[in-house]
Amino acid sequence: MALCELRYFSAALEKMTAATLILPEGRSGPFPTFYLLHGLSDDHTAWTRNTSLERYAAAYPFLIVMPDGGRGYYSDAPGGDAYETAIVRDLVTYVDQTFQTDPRPEARAIGGLSMGGYGALKLGMGYPDLFGSVTSHSCSRAVLWTHESNTDEEKFLRAFGPMPRGGSSDLFALAERIDQAGLPALSLDCGTEDELLEVNRHFHAHLEALHIPHLYREYPGGHAWDYWDRRIQEALAFHARALHLASERSSYVP
Repeated sequence: MALCELRYFSAALEKMTAATLILPEGRSGPFPTFYLLHGLSDDHTAWTRNTSLERYAAAYPFLIVMPDGGRGYYSDAPGGDAYETAIVRDLVTYVDQTFQTDPRPEARAIGGLSMGGYGALKLGMGYPDLFGSVTSHSCSRAVLWTHESNTDEEKFLRAFGPMPRGGSSDLFALAERIDQAGLPALSLDCGTEDELLEVNRHFHAHLEALHIPHLYREYPGGHAWDYWDRRIQEALAFHARALHLASERSSYVP
């Protein structure tokens, strides 16, 4: 695998920004892509610095793209930075134009941890025409806050504004109106010692009540990198299986 840093101009952010890429070697394209999102306190280098992702990825054909999402919850902030548009318009377009990628939605995956877990669900469920599979690890409390808006926490107000309920950032509302015919494959997990466990259980129960197909699992562990290092291995396998099932012509996965 080849590890590199991509610097590109995002019109949505009106600035240069960065992403870390893992490029498959010894394989011929077009390649499926896996967009992997970081958490609130990290940046685009977090996954490769804190896990053995590069080694795990060698078994798969994915071009893995890890963008810098700031502290913006991968959303277009009212009057602030447009991290959602920066990914779904600027970055996806740039990657597809620059690299030998497979542009089909079923060949494009998205995942993340904590803030990135929320972002993966939001972008994956909100743009089923772009993403064919979604993995969320230890999803952020933003998934509840955007639905309930019951505190004045500044980090959420900056990202979502004071009344996000019912809008595109409210994943409970998004799940209620999504067209299940085009729904991406969904997988969620959380550690049993994670303070966000009840948040994840709550959203899982909502998906169940709506009869939305998804995989939900709980494992020993907390909100920590040793937990996410194990989960990213399963995420790669999940996206590979989803890709294989989505395309009869796929020769990407074992």
